[in-house]
Amino acid sequence: MTELIQTLGKRTRSSFTKLGRATFFLLHTLTGLAEVLPRPRLILNQLYSVGVLSCLIITISGLFVGMVLSLQGHNILSDFGAEETLGVMVAASLVRELGPVVSALLFAGRAGSALTAEIGLMKATEQLAGMEMMAVDPIKRIISPRFLAGLLSMPLLAALFSMVGIIGGQMVGVGLLGVDDGAYWSQMQANLDFQDDIINGVIKSIVFGFVTTWIALFEGYDCIPTSEGVSRATTRTVVNSAFSILGLDFILTALMFGDS
Repeated sequence: MTELIQTLGKRTRSSFTKLGRATFFLLHTLTGLAEVLPRPRLILNQLYSVGVLSCLIITISGLFVGMVLSLQGHNILSDFGAEETLGVMVAASLVRELGPVVSALLFAGRAGSALTAEIGLMKATEQLAGMEMMAVDPIKRIISPRFLAGLLSMPLLAALFSMVGIIGGQMVGVGLLGVDDGAYWSQMQANLDFQDDIINGVIKSIVFGFVTTWIALFEGYDCIPTSEGVSRATTRTVVNSAFSILGLDFILTALMFGDS
């Protein structure tokens, strides 16, 4: 029993210590953004690596998620004679929840793991230490551009996911199931609210992008500089990002829609 309490105490202390390191790492990264903004080429390169290269998996996933939503939604709505509201159901589900959440999970799996592996490899090969020896701050030069790129990419990827998903839902609902095309789009436009649906979805995607990029970069920067250490850091990035996204999604949804 005593050993169990000691082990629990050590793990708790280790977790709080790591959280403290991650907080100081984030503050250092945010202060480095001022030096990154005057160098747009750094940002553009990372936007391509983090955002553009993630478009394919986001697009394909969004298309199939929209198709499945349309199939399932039509099956349920037809029982109540409300097939014409299929567009509202598909669009609201994507814009409010599935767009930000699934995009963030895919972003963590593709871009987040790549960022962790890249930074971890730079640490293992002592590239970061070499930059410090040349009086170059690696966080401001390496970490901050990647953090800003992840923060900017996530809302755009979520919007792309939702847009393609809505088109996929229209392809199945109108082309396969026979829902009226005009009703699909008009009901969606009439019932989706810009503030409650679209803006809140954008806020979610920004928060998810912030947290996911922070976790990915910190795990790479804080990992043990060995091949095993980098692989474990990459795994922690995906797992911790998934838990953070799902937990924050519940909190944000409760704050946004709890009183409605």
